[in-house]
This record gives sequence, C-alpha cells and structure tokens, in this order.
Amino acid sequence: MYKSGKERFEKAGVDIYFPSKIEIEDDPNKVVIFRKALMCDVKSLYNLFSEYSKAGEMLPRSMIDIYVHLRDYYIAETEIETEGEECRGYELVGACALSIVWENLAEIRSLAVKKPYARKKIGTELIRKCLIEANFFKITKIFALTYKPQFFIYNGFKIIEKSELPHKIWSDCINCVKFPDCDETAVMIQL
Repeated sequence: MYKSGKERFEKAGVDIYFPSKIEIEDDPNKVVIFRKALMCDVKSLYNLFSEYSKAGEMLPRSMIDIYVHLRDYYIAETEIETEGEECRGYELVGACALSIVWENLAEIRSLAVKKPYARKKIGTELIRKCLIEANFFKITKIFALTYKPQFFIYNGFKIIEKSELPHKIWSDCINCVKFPDCDETAVMIQL
C-alpha cells in the first residue's frame, strides 16, 4: 500500500500523465504518441466520434460532453506536415476515455481509432493507458458498453449482464436515446 498520494504518483503517475509511444508494425517510420487530451483536441475528437456515430458504431458525443470530460481522454496521434494551433503538426488517430462512475467502478468510453490505423495495436494501447490510470486510483472494476465485444475480450474483458451496472444505468444510460433498449454489450475487467 502507498504511504501517501505523492508516493502513489511517483510510482504510477509517470505512465499516466506523460506521453508514451509505439511504432506501427507495418511502418516502423510511423510513431504513434499517446498522451492526455488538450483543449486543441476537442474539434478533432468531435470529428472522430461523429464518423463512428454516423456509421452506427458509437453513440454520438456532443461538443459540450467532450469539453466537460476532456480530462478523461487519452489521445493517439501521429506527426504530420500541417500548420495550425497548439496541436499543429499532429493528426489525432485515436482516443479513449476513462470515466469514474462510482467508488470502485470506472468505464472505458468513446474508444475510437481512425480506420486506416485500425488493427495496429492503437486501441489496445489506449485501453492499457486507461487501466493503468484506474489502477492508480485503486479502481478494480472497469467496464465498457460496446458494439465490438470481441476486441475487449481480446484485451482481457469478460461479457457481463448490464444488470450488474446499476450506477451506470442511472447516471448516463437513462439519458440515452436507446434507453431502455440498449443494443450494446457490457464487458468488464477486474484488476
């Protein structure tokens, strides 16, 4: 057990809040950087999530929802030749959020990777970052509601009944357009 919050941060905080990177397997010159989201990422996040929601693969996220939960997001980006604001020179290629729901329960939300970057371990690394952060906060139950349960099973999650998530149902699901006829699959991992 950690003796203080400072000790907890020193042991786990580096991997949570500082960027990490991986090389793309079929293109070793292309590096994907993983970091916490910044204000300049909001429009790119909105565009990424809109692509998935229009295809029926994700529930829509409003700009206000992204702003309110910005601190929850991890970003995957690659360096490109562009000009612009603070985040210039980088293309957002994936994102994922860890949202704390209850005392010992968190949700992985809004996992999306741009189609050309799918199946290159980016989604797996985004989940890993969220699980490390959950562990940092001593949260041992992490769930997701997904249209792609096989991907989560590959990453160590198990399918569960939605009825095992009472706090989730009453906090977010009640406001969902698909409530009470949710067609997503609930998955969970215990750390």
